[in-house]
Amino acid sequence: MQADQTTSAGDGVMRASAGTLVLRLGYRGAGFAGFAEQPGQRTVAGELRRALQTVLRRPVELECAGRTDAGVSALAQFLSLPLEPGEELLEGRRLHASLVALTPDDISIAGIYRAEAGFSARFDARGRSYRYRICPGPARPVLAWDHSWWLRGVPALDVAAMNEAASALLGEHDFKSFCKAASAQLLEADGRSTCRRLTRVEAGEVVEAGERLVVVDVEGNAFLHNMVRIMVGSLVEVGRGHRDPSWLSRALEARQRSAAGPTAPAQGLCLEAVRYDEGALVPWE
Repeated sequence: MQADQTTSAGDGVMRASAGTLVLRLGYRGAGFAGFAEQPGQRTVAGELRRALQTVLRRPVELECAGRTDAGVSALAQFLSLPLEPGEELLEGRRLHASLVALTPDDISIAGIYRAEAGFSARFDARGRSYRYRICPGPARPVLAWDHSWWLRGVPALDVAAMNEAASALLGEHDFKSFCKAASAQLLEADGRSTCRRLTRVEAGEVVEAGERLVVVDVEGNAFLHNMVRIMVGSLVEVGRGHRDPSWLSRALEARQRSAAGPTAPAQGLCLEAVRYDEGALVPWE
């Protein structure tokens, strides 16, 4: 891939376009009011904006692969911003080191990449993967304390029943029942769809750092506001025996938020991966 392209300016002169800087981020969500900037709140985007403006010595406009809510963590969030001429000559290692030094210890600069001019971390994403962690039982989680949902009153979850219910969510559907009601209303008022396509919804049992957890892995092309958390809250209703597996299919068909289960807490959710076309991102050395 070439880092530079040429574009036609308004005066007809062909000028170099410096391409796009892309960052792969991780962050612990507990200390943030979400990804997107909010007045008077500590946010991931706010911290990154300050660091990037210090390094590049100019204002920056950021795009991310998907805005996460307050308390949600990420292992692979992607952020992009257009480069100005000359910035493509920066040394990647020094840029990485500077951003690490300028960001707090609950943000990780996991990778720096180059992309073609016009690349968008949001609109060029082909798929996103999330994992939700649940710790059922009376024993308080230790290492998973700040990134799992402790179901202290539930001794165990029926993972097989959860997977039976989850099968109804695979494929392309209208997920209005699994979207925050106010957000669904805004989408409809703007003429936008609440249909999404899921390629994986799977519950399983894992051991992480010596602790046994139930996890729900979800992959899809895009997600609605609170969609994964509402799906998890609904699957937990099945897993604890409060609903039968066929209920989830009926909830999906209802296209009403009240038909689905509760919204699972934010702290158990983690953005695990974002998929782009092969070759779209080149490591910036």
